[in-house]
Amino acid sequence: MPRPQKDRIVHRPPLFAEFKPIGTGRGFLEQITMTLDEYEALRLADYEALSQEEAADDMGVSRPTFTRLIEKARFKMADFLINGKVLAIEGGNVHFRNNIIHCQNCGHKFNINISTEINTCPQCGSTNLINLAGGFGHGRCCINSNQKGGRNAQRR
Repeated sequence: MPRPQKDRIVHRPPLFAEFKPIGTGRGFLEQITMTLDEYEALRLADYEALSQEEAADDMGVSRPTFTRLIEKARFKMADFLINGKVLAIEGGNVHFRNNIIHCQNCGHKFNINISTEINTCPQCGSTNLINLAGGFGHGRCCINSNQKGGRNAQRR
């Protein structure tokens, strides 16, 4: 029996969780699912240009685990681009370090620490806010995980 998968650290939720080619209805396209930890591996390696050692440390995983994550993410990204599939980002054993709040009234998006609670938009004062980490089913669990300590607890 395999051991349970360790939770991976993700800096913040993605701004968008689904992508598709234009001009074709979603119902006609096959879907690929990229997990949140694969997304984070892709972000760290290819967008932030961190070495695999740095990125693995940032996510709280071993370098071989990071290598597996980045290989899966790159394959899924290539499949999405080449074959014109729907790419959905969801799932995975993760905890967010930070969060993004999106105001539905003015469109302002702002980054906050996962443990920060906010009820009004600092731009327009609206209470019509979307918690992007909450959209992935996260919130209190991530706060508790970050407070436990460890090498990745309060970085960034």
